[in-house]
Amino acid sequence: MPSRKVKEFLDSQAVQYLKIAHSPAYTAREVAQSLHIKGHKVAKTVIVFIEGKMAMAVMPANRSIDFDHFRKEIGAKEIKLASEGQFKDMFPDCEVGAMPPFGNLYGMEVYVDQHLTEDEEIFFNACTHSELIRMSYQDFERLVKPKVVMIA
Repeated sequence: MPSRKVKEFLDSQAVQYLKIAHSPAYTAREVAQSLHIKGHKVAKTVIVFIEGKMAMAVMPANRSIDFDHFRKEIGAKEIKLASEGQFKDMFPDCEVGAMPPFGNLYGMEVYVDQHLTEDEEIFFNACTHSELIRMSYQDFERLVKPKVVMIA
């Protein structure tokens, strides 16, 4: 079940979405493989520190952060990967590492890799390692208002 916070947010915005149950998987790439969804359609949420401030970097499951490029894209001096121990308390309604890309619900800026904007739909963790949410990318962008940059 998506967290109450995420479900109530989506329902309050009258957004159409689909919850998809799957066998437990702990990486976005594993989720994509188990559900036979192309990796570029499944978003993974990575928590980073941008000049000391926690933020979300959201990118396709089949890509990795290019820290140098990401830093140059947003004009930051420093971007570091956050450890699970540093961010787990920020998402009390989610399993560790299964947070959805809704930084706006958790007081974080969201940066989305431009590759995710190329598909009509986006798939992402629903706060557990056994559920995914599918919704239109257009609705996601309208609700989250992410900064679109080349991350990967």
